[in-house]
This record gives sequence, C-alpha cells and structure tokens, in this order.
Amino acid sequence: MRIDLHADPVDLTAAIVDVPSVSGDEKALADAMETALREHDHLEVVRSGEAVLARTLLGRDRRVLLAGHLDTVPIADNVPSRREGDLLYGCGTSDMKAGVAVMAHLAATLAEPVHDVTLVLYDCEEIEATRNGLGRIERTLPDWLDADLAILGEPTSGAVEGGCQGTMRAVLTLTGRRAHSARSWLGENAIHAAAPVLDRLAAYEARTVDIDGCVYREGLQAVRIGGGVAGNVVPDVCEVTVNFRFAPDRSVEQAEQHVREVFEGVDLVITDRSPGALPGLSAPAAAEFVAASGEQPVAKYGWTDVSRFSALGIPAVNFGPGDPNLAHTRDEHVDVRRITAGTETLRRYLA
Repeated sequence: MRIDLHADPVDLTAAIVDVPSVSGDEKALADAMETALREHDHLEVVRSGEAVLARTLLGRDRRVLLAGHLDTVPIADNVPSRREGDLLYGCGTSDMKAGVAVMAHLAATLAEPVHDVTLVLYDCEEIEATRNGLGRIERTLPDWLDADLAILGEPTSGAVEGGCQGTMRAVLTLTGRRAHSARSWLGENAIHAAAPVLDRLAAYEARTVDIDGCVYREGLQAVRIGGGVAGNVVPDVCEVTVNFRFAPDRSVEQAEQHVREVFEGVDLVITDRSPGALPGLSAPAAAEFVAASGEQPVAKYGWTDVSRFSALGIPAVNFGPGDPNLAHTRDEHVDVRRITAGTETLRRYLA
C-alpha cells in the first residue's frame, strides 16, 4: 500500500488507520511509512525494527523531535476507518494515528524548516515497557534522540500538556492467623487488619504543585484488594495494591519514600515504578512552541513517553489532535477539525 504524505492530514490519518498495526504487528505500516519518507531527498531515513526514523540535516541552531507510536490496541471491529461529518472513526484515530499523520506530513512537506526536525515513529508503545521501541532506539541509535525539544503526539484534544506524572504501584500485605470461622476468636482476620490501611487512604490529602504554570495534582488510591480462603475460614493474608501518581518534581526514590512513610509499619513491596517528566516549558524551544500554539499549557495527568525524553535531559510536551477520553474505545474517533488545527500550529512553529 502506498501512503501519500503530501495528502491532507485528515485523509492521511484515514489511510494510516486503514493499515492495521496492533502492537507487535506494525511491519506493514512501518514499511509503508518508510517507503513514503524515503521519497523525500531532504530527509535522512533509517529503520530500527518496526520503527522508522527520519531527520533533516540543515545545520539549524535547534532540533525539534516529533515522536509518535505506530501501534494500537487490538482492533474492535473498527478498521477500516469511516467518516461521519467532522468525525473520523477507527482504531487508533485518537491514540495516536492522527498525531502520527500530522507529524509525518510536516516532516515530508517542510523541506526548509526553521529548526532541524527529527521524526521518530516507533513500535510497541501500548504493551509492556520492555518492548517499547523508544528503549531500543535509545540503546542502538542514541544520537537520533538528541533534540532541544521533544513533542509527543499523544492525544491532548489540541492542548499543550507539559511533562507527565510519575506512577508507582505497591502491594501491601496484612497478615493474621487462620481459624475456623465458627471459632473466630482463635484466629486473627487479615482482611479486618486492612481497615487501618484503607482509613489512611481515605484520609490522604493529595499534594498539588505548580511547575512552569502546569498544576499537577497527586493521587494515592487503592486499586485492588484480595484475601480470603473459604467461606468458613478466618483469612490469614490480605493484600492491598495501591497506585501513587506523583508530580514530576519527585524522583521515583522520593515517591517510594513517601509511600513508605504513609504506610509506615505495613509490609509493602514496590512492584512497578516509572518516573515523571518535568515540563521544561521555560526552555527557549519549548517557550516558542507554547507561543505558537496560542494556548495556556496544562499538566499531563497520566504517564507518557515524554518521561523517556525528560530522563535524557530533553524538555518534552504532549500535543496531539486526539481526545484522550476516546483512546482504546470501540467507538474511538477524532474530530478532523483538530487535525487541521494541530497541523497549522506545528507548521507555524516549524516554518
């Protein structure tokens, strides 16, 4: 299948959606995007697995990296795409093939941008982090990630979302002593022992912090609880899983220390943790992009791959035409007017 990167970004989005690319099966789309990008002499193009990278080499003072993932969650009878008025339906329309279309279109059509441009279209973002294509690129092609600003095309409904929250999960284990429920006084109920933990969570006051004008609100929530042996047994083990979403001014080590302080005296194990990303909006390249957008930037609630760029010391923002509330849904769609507006915003900044 041939993809025309000079097509209207709305039509280009539909064409990209019509090439299925569920995580781990992005080859057909990666092949099509590689072929399309190699048609442009102003771009250097390389392939890394099922990721495609392209960049200008114009010697500009700054370099802007445009990043988007090619993969989607499993298709839910929503490919090929379909258009209803201003809405384009299909798997990945919002998350994030509309963003990919905008970025690829501009990389191909702007032969003389005011900033050097790097385009990174990568694989396996929607599944386990160990398979994320950006990690492989960082290990094997690190110079391709050098930039003064990274713009990730995650769905933001056209807003500029700075940085992202960090996330951490911990399993708290409460223990007791097993007994027959008819003789409950001989045991110690581990599920009942979880009550003080839940009380601490209910009383927890989330911190709010302003970074570069972006207000991040933290959250500490129980997301799973399990325990019990049988209908006639006093349980001797209960586990409560909590999720801490923390502002990017905390390191993962500081976040872990905070969780341990909140649950002091309770046995807990950290099972998953990812750092947040500072918005870095005071950096010149980022400030210029915010000015070009004409919008007041807001905090990103959730974790995205901007964290990877922040860890490399690169200011990073999320900016995409999709609606994050529609991501992964059966009726996923994008308002085509946001595709057009997002294209013009990025064009103003790059041209």
